[in-house]
Amino acid sequence: MGHTPLEFSECYLDSPVFRESLKGYEQELERTNKFIKDVIKDGNALISAIKGYSSAIQKFSQTLQSFQFDFIGDTMTDDEINIAESFREFADLLQEVEDEKMMMLQNADELLIKPLEAFRKDQIGLTKERKKKFDRDSEKFYSLLDKHLHLSSKKKEAQLQEADLQVDKEKQNFYESSLEYVYQIQEVQESKKFSLVEPVLAFLHCLFTSNSLTFELTQDFLPYKQQLQLSLQNTRNHFGSTREELEDLKKRMTDAPMICKLKGQSTIEGYLYSQEKRALGLTWVKYYCRYEKEGKILGMTPVEQKPGSRQVSQELTLKSCTRRKSDTIDKRFCFDVETNERQGTITLQAPSEANRRLWLEAMDGKEPIYHSPITKRDEMELNEIGFRFVRKCINAVEATGISSEGIYRTVGSNIQVQKLLNAFFDVKCPGNVDLQTSDWDIKTITSALKFYLRNLSEPVMTYKLHRELVSAAKSENLDYRLGAIHCLVYRLPDNHREMLELIVRHLSRVCEHSKENLMSPSNMGVIFGPTLMRAQEDTVAAMMNIKFQNIVVELLIEHCNKTNIYRTHKIYS
Repeated sequence: MGHTPLEFSECYLDSPVFRESLKGYEQELERTNKFIKDVIKDGNALISAIKGYSSAIQKFSQTLQSFQFDFIGDTMTDDEINIAESFREFADLLQEVEDEKMMMLQNADELLIKPLEAFRKDQIGLTKERKKKFDRDSEKFYSLLDKHLHLSSKKKEAQLQEADLQVDKEKQNFYESSLEYVYQIQEVQESKKFSLVEPVLAFLHCLFTSNSLTFELTQDFLPYKQQLQLSLQNTRNHFGSTREELEDLKKRMTDAPMICKLKGQSTIEGYLYSQEKRALGLTWVKYYCRYEKEGKILGMTPVEQKPGSRQVSQELTLKSCTRRKSDTIDKRFCFDVETNERQGTITLQAPSEANRRLWLEAMDGKEPIYHSPITKRDEMELNEIGFRFVRKCINAVEATGISSEGIYRTVGSNIQVQKLLNAFFDVKCPGNVDLQTSDWDIKTITSALKFYLRNLSEPVMTYKLHRELVSAAKSENLDYRLGAIHCLVYRLPDNHREMLELIVRHLSRVCEHSKENLMSPSNMGVIFGPTLMRAQEDTVAAMMNIKFQNIVVELLIEHCNKTNIYRTHKIYS
């Protein structure tokens, strides 16, 4: 298993489990950093130590052999498997030519050492800087919060408001630092798959072509090199599409963190302070609390600051929850709960008034419910006018733009795209637009088509089948993978299956002109994977499966003319 994806929503909860997961990423980052240092050191030795060339090759080979890629998610694509095994393949090849005398090309340093040093400095170095900022902002926020929660409610209102504003400002700084750090550390983890392999591959190619290797050995390596280069390019393309989705999710999380709550999570969770009796009087103890509304279960895990102390969690069954009046206690943001397991009332303190409202709402307390409005994007329907729009777009593309370089990859003007969509889907005269006129260029038409498909209320390949399609794409057996995807396509509703056939057959015809438009089925998969398929929940884990969505679409395009994978049901003319 690879690393568990770090969800952006966890940045706002900042739970102990999240901190532990983050620690695993940090340890992997240090391991990668050490590995890069080793490769740079061994590469320099190889370049400079001509006399001990054979032993240097042996050490370099062993270093590559010892590294094992970690990855995010539960399954790797074929390309990622190829990349993950590449260092072992390199090591085996180096072993074969151990006794051959070779001379390094003068630009070997440019090919290997500088790119790896740049990755360490620009990517790993940036990640460490963001970690320092995250640690500083974390310490600053929690320190200020502790002081803030000890403020007496009897202080002047102006002083309390000023203190609230200061805490809110530091909390926002901490959340932003956490989001940026989580985004950066996962980006390094993903990008290293090609950022580390590509310099080594270029270095080896230079090494082999500059020496007296036998013709047969060079020819044996060439097919693998070409396949690896294709895998690297495909992985880079998948990384690009995943990165765009993650950036969008991170932005939406920043704007409204509560809309990104994951299915299966507790109804609410976070840090609370509990008033408890101790030998020297009352004291406030910090807990990380989780509440499951369905079973009315309140879990409380003590957060002990002393190292080596044992943390004992407890689960309580909630009986009631009541807002604590401010004039009854010398603390702010408090509420009382009663449970079946403990006698008396438990007084809890939330970090803020807004957070207290959320706890009261979740526990059916007496605090009024406040909902933040969530703006939902405009959704489009898979209906007769939609089919007419797609067919007109396809006809226009195939008539005038099928050979255009970068077709579907090149983006049109947002203003023109919205103008076209508004005109075509006008309720007064829907569909009354001629797309094969000079008013609309190909970039506008292709962008409008992608916009329509991506904003359907239900994606073409449906939420219901999404998990099974991704699972099929993860299969190691190529024949099973293709057969399973075809079977799942048959299970689509009739109108969804007809729309899928319409799009896939069109994309296949576009790919037949790949020599002119430079668009292969793999390229189209990267573009239309997130367009025809999407998970119902916007999470980092779902984003990491985009590469498998791309594979599903790529396979459909590649095989649409080889076998009858669709039932022909003409629903809309």
